[in-house]
Amino acid sequence: MEEREILAERDLDVERSLDFIRDEFRRGMEAVARIPPPAITIFGSARVPETHPYYSVAREVGKRFAEAGFSVVTGGGPGLMEAANRGAREGGGFSAGFNIQLPHEQFANRYLDLGLTFKHFYARKVMFVRAAEGFVVLPGGFGTLDELYEALILIQTGKIRHFPVVMVGTEYWDGLLAWTRERQLAEAMISPADLDLLELTDDPAEVVRLVRACLDGTCGHVRPDDATNAPS
Repeated sequence: MEEREILAERDLDVERSLDFIRDEFRRGMEAVARIPPPAITIFGSARVPETHPYYSVAREVGKRFAEAGFSVVTGGGPGLMEAANRGAREGGGFSAGFNIQLPHEQFANRYLDLGLTFKHFYARKVMFVRAAEGFVVLPGGFGTLDELYEALILIQTGKIRHFPVVMVGTEYWDGLLAWTRERQLAEAMISPADLDLLELTDDPAEVVRLVRACLDGTCGHVRPDDATNAPS
């Protein structure tokens, strides 16, 4: 069953649709149970070639996490996802990918110890969070931004706690963070504590250190129970 059919069709077989969604969630949860903890989910563009500097950075990030004892989870596709899975393999770690059926771009890379392809984005996104103790966000497009903001909303609203989000690539992300400060924060659309949810670096070793700090409870995250500003 296609996702657009569930989202757009008025004359829908509800029970059939629910059965299909339940099956995807079941398969996803079963796959997550096979990923050795702790794990980190790494996002990034599918369009970046192996020759690009971002690919080398993603590969090193995946390798560093594997060497630190983390399983590495990605979207399972090409580009920076492939690079992170490849690095995880090279670092001796467990490499997993949650792919998605798309009309273009997305195919499973060859560096996966565990791969699962979803039809529905929402089931896939739940598994990204369920599997991991944090997110690393490499340069990417709309899909990467969607995954970034999904994580921030879950932390901001207390659905997940001490969930580190580390953005990699200062030159790439500086403009977005500047807009976040100059517009969203300046116009009180977010609170100052919300900015503490994000870390930014270019150093793969620092990425691992920042994730570990948050898991140890020493990062800048405000506990949801202590937050004084309601999320918008």
